Amino acid sequence: QVQLVESGGGLVQPGGSLRLSCADSRYRFSINVMGWYRQAPGKQRELVATVTTGGSTNYADSVNGRFTISRDNAKNTVFLQMNSLKPEDTAVYYCYGYIKPSTYWGQGTQVTVSS
Repeated sequence: QVQLVESGGGLVQPGGSLRLSCADSRYRFSINVMGWYRQAPGKQRELVATVTTGGSTNYADSVNGRFTISRDNAKNTVFLQMNSLKPEDTAVYYCYGYIKPSTYWGQGTQVTVSS
C-alpha cells in the first residue's frame, strides 16, 4: 500500500521560495509517476507538475520557469522547489503518485503566499 506524506508548506511573502517534499519510503517498487496538484478555495484541483521515473517532467503553464520538480527514485521521494511565489499560488498542495492503474494522494499541505 502506498502512503504519501508531504512536508514543507507554510506562509511566505510574494517573491519568496518554498520547497515541498513528499515521500513513501516503505513501498518496495518504484512509483511510475510522481507529482503535485493544488487546489485553491472555490476552485478545482489542478496539475502543478509531474515527473516520471525516467526524469521526464511536465509543468502547468502558470508555474513553468518558477517551479522545479525532481525526485529520488531509490526513496520514492518527490520535491517541488517553488521560487518567485505569487499570491495566486496560494492553495493546498497535494502529492500525487501513479502506479498503473492506481492513483494515490497525500493528505495535502497548505501554501500561503501573502504579505
